[in-house]
Amino acid sequence: MEKKVKIIECPRDAMQGIKEFIPTDLKIDYLNQLLKVGFDTIDFGSFVSPKAIPQLKDTAQVLSKLDLDDASSKLLAIVANKRGADDACNFDEIEYLGYPFSVSETFQLRNTNATIEQSLTRVEEIQELALKHHKKLVVYLSMAFGNPYGDDWHPDIVAKWSERLYKDLEVKIIPLSDTIGSSTKETITPLFSTLIPEFKEVEFGAHLHTTPDSWEEKIAAAYEAGCRRFDGAIKGYGGCPMAKDELTGNMPTEQMLSYFNNGGIATGVNQVLFNESMLKSTSIFNEFH
Repeated sequence: MEKKVKIIECPRDAMQGIKEFIPTDLKIDYLNQLLKVGFDTIDFGSFVSPKAIPQLKDTAQVLSKLDLDDASSKLLAIVANKRGADDACNFDEIEYLGYPFSVSETFQLRNTNATIEQSLTRVEEIQELALKHHKKLVVYLSMAFGNPYGDDWHPDIVAKWSERLYKDLEVKIIPLSDTIGSSTKETITPLFSTLIPEFKEVEFGAHLHTTPDSWEEKIAAAYEAGCRRFDGAIKGYGGCPMAKDELTGNMPTEQMLSYFNNGGIATGVNQVLFNESMLKSTSIFNEFH
């Protein structure tokens, strides 16, 4: 059996924290380049309040100019409530709705202005819309590998919410999110190796943040524990604005590709076109940061 993984490129995550507005035409050009590369999915934008994320207020405009005719990549948009999901469902081009669900009450309030219980209600509403409009719901479990706010954290808590999302709300794609870069091999391995066999119908993913010297052990731990879905951003751009360590960013896609290529693990990515995307990415993020 061929060894292969899904790579999800996250330009939305890379751009969302940049205060200076990146021109819409530049976003369109960059995303059209990424669409040629062969990523499984591109997390391209979000339908949230422009007051919350002003950088992504042009998501609908960007979407209207994407060249999807020959693209194999699927599109994912982040939503934070039913209203955002309603907006996203107007676009047939979007296959996935992504919702940030936190196992930390404090971070859930900070991130979506809702408690965990309120957030569950939102997931239920968004799932109803997703099913009605033939889309799939992706629920990110943020703070899955630790909690800096003093809230209770334990692998069993992550397992409990995974079970509720799957059994009660039929969520079948759940990336475990390392929001502040606190994950280690010791926390990554037991979570994936426990959850993946227990919930066989759920596709668990790894949305890991990292410092420059710890990326490889994190990717290796997740892959060896059975994870086959990995989020990244070229050059590790972006990351969580709550992270105190300025070196903590998104998982660099080029380093993930190096790890998988060296291991003979198929990614579906065209390396030549990926290199062209890296050059374009560097020019954008050197100018806007």
